[in-house]
Amino acid sequence: MSKIAAAQIVEQRIHLVPGKLRITEHFFDVPKDYSKPDAGKLRIFARSVQKHEATADPEDEKAKPKQLPWMVYLNGGPGMSCRSPEAHPWTHTVLDKGYQMLYLDQRGTGMSSPVTASTLGLRGDNAVQARYLKLFRADSIVKDCEAIRQTLLKDYPEEKKKWSIMGQSFGGFCGITYLSFHPQGIREAFLYGGLQPLIHGPDEVYRRLYRKVIQRNRAYYDKYPEDVDRVKVIVRFLQRFGDGTVKLPSEGKLSARRFQQIGALFGFHGGIDLVHDIVLHAAYDVEQFGHITRPTLSSIERATGFDDALIYSILHEPIYCEGTAPNWSAHRLQNDYQEFNLQSEGPIYFTGEMIYPWMFEDYSELRKVQDVANRVAADPAWGPLFDKTQLAKNEVPVYAAIYIDDMYVDYGLASETALAIKGCKTFVSNVMYHDAIRAKMDEVVKQLFALKEDTLD
Repeated sequence: MSKIAAAQIVEQRIHLVPGKLRITEHFFDVPKDYSKPDAGKLRIFARSVQKHEATADPEDEKAKPKQLPWMVYLNGGPGMSCRSPEAHPWTHTVLDKGYQMLYLDQRGTGMSSPVTASTLGLRGDNAVQARYLKLFRADSIVKDCEAIRQTLLKDYPEEKKKWSIMGQSFGGFCGITYLSFHPQGIREAFLYGGLQPLIHGPDEVYRRLYRKVIQRNRAYYDKYPEDVDRVKVIVRFLQRFGDGTVKLPSEGKLSARRFQQIGALFGFHGGIDLVHDIVLHAAYDVEQFGHITRPTLSSIERATGFDDALIYSILHEPIYCEGTAPNWSAHRLQNDYQEFNLQSEGPIYFTGEMIYPWMFEDYSELRKVQDVANRVAADPAWGPLFDKTQLAKNEVPVYAAIYIDDMYVDYGLASETALAIKGCKTFVSNVMYHDAIRAKMDEVVKQLFALKEDTLD
């Protein structure tokens, strides 16, 4: 457990919302590469939030921040920015329990030295860019958290210098890394649909997730059997003049295989209905006008928004890797499941949360980093993201929500991880999906805090 130096505060600005929230915007400088702390910096952005208690003198309010216990929120991804505190439905719930919160733009996202095709290009040639991207997995994110924790809690009494973490999806994966390598910084951990599989490569993950996606497709067609023919109409239209002839507003290609990707919505509450709505509009357009109209194209593009998620697209498989190359795992395994064959005589199934090498041809922004993505996919030199020995002797209270029908994090693998973490308490549900922390916030957050407050005989 290596020592992490405190982050340097570059800038802080406070915004008061009378009667509501006290939000502070922070910028920190941290090492780009913690193995080479003098080899450059990254700037990390975060927002902290407390309850705003009005005083006679607003300036006095700004000058006296309270030493409340901290809860840092790690959002899903990888590679997704974090919204402002007031946009999260659980902010007030957590503040009401006596915490202050920190919402972090993980490195490479939002305003934390964002990685895009244009900013990546500033780093050098493709080989340099590929090496740079290896610095954006959970191991580096957790070290950023530790550096920031030491800065924000430096004036706290020694017994109060730990903070709590709240991880959703990939944020929960970061939590497992945190518990493995820097448990001394954590007071307690709340993980929502984010128990990382304790494996060293992605193949078993995608075998299980393909089977779950097949189940969700069956549920979709059971609910909307008329969409079997509608989907075939759309796919045949997209293939008629050469797959990829139809262009999206971003100038990306609307290939049939890209259209299949809207199935990622199946993993959310209400996702089946969202896919049906897109299919209904697209089939109507084709039948009535002989083309897909701009509003429908825009809805398809929003459902397949990987151009704005470069880290997600390139590092989605490496988040499972230790000492092995991902080698486009989901793509290699897809042929084992003929349900996803676009030429199927039966229903055409949609794919799920999978990344494919052809995306770096069909997506206009991803095209710019195709060679970089291929280099990352072929790289076997990935370090550890968890430590089973440390997890087995864990002393940090851990409370985890596991969803039986989760389409993104396999229930079986998540359950194995829960058993591997000493003292992990779980809330298991078969009526919630991966986004329960948003769609069913009151219930799932309440359940995890109930685990904390419960005492077992």
